[in-house]
Amino acid sequence: MQAPDQIEIRQSHDLVPYREALADMTARNAAVQEGAARELIWLLEHPPVYTAGTSAAADELLDPRFDVVEAGRGGRYTYHGPGQRVGYMVLDLGKRSRDVRGFVHAVEGWVIGTLGDFGVEAWRAAGRVGIWTRGTDGGEAKIGAIGIRIRRWVTMHGFSVNLAPDLAHFGGIVPCGIEDYGVTSLAALGISVAPGEWDEALLARRECFLAHLEPRNAADADAKDMS
Repeated sequence: MQAPDQIEIRQSHDLVPYREALADMTARNAAVQEGAARELIWLLEHPPVYTAGTSAAADELLDPRFDVVEAGRGGRYTYHGPGQRVGYMVLDLGKRSRDVRGFVHAVEGWVIGTLGDFGVEAWRAAGRVGIWTRGTDGGEAKIGAIGIRIRRWVTMHGFSVNLAPDLAHFGGIVPCGIEDYGVTSLAALGISVAPGEWDEALLARRECFLAHLEPRNAADADAKDMS
């Protein structure tokens, strides 16, 4: 297992423009592929922006009140903005488990476990991407989003969790293409969590998350490269 200190942990306290973060992450992805940089876990927030994944449908952009950026990740439309903590991961799965589904499952579990540390029961939902919990109306609501891209087995993008964003900003899109469920946040559930508190709890679970990315058998190690 690779030592956790081989991964750079970056925590940004000021808002980082999405296009700037995307360019930085893309460059880091290439450098990790070449062995010229350490892997990266980057925790940050963005100014308001709508990002379009590779499956985004034009009719799911209802009100482009904010900048709209083609993200290059999987998935559909997502909102990012102040009060939402984003986690970007540039990790070399070529040196870990070459298992895309396993990686997504591990990311989901990392977020779900951290939400549990704040007393929020959260779960995966079959057929629906993201992290779900019980909303204020008693129905299921999305509290976190997952979007991943993998280039030559090095990951990009990651997850977002709603700490205390303006939930009205999600009204400009059909979040992740799912119309029948709402969006919630820790603040809407009556739980106040500062970004630093979230980061600390998340990073406390980092080694467990990374352990789930280790090769499980010889087939993982011999898997063909992704382009």
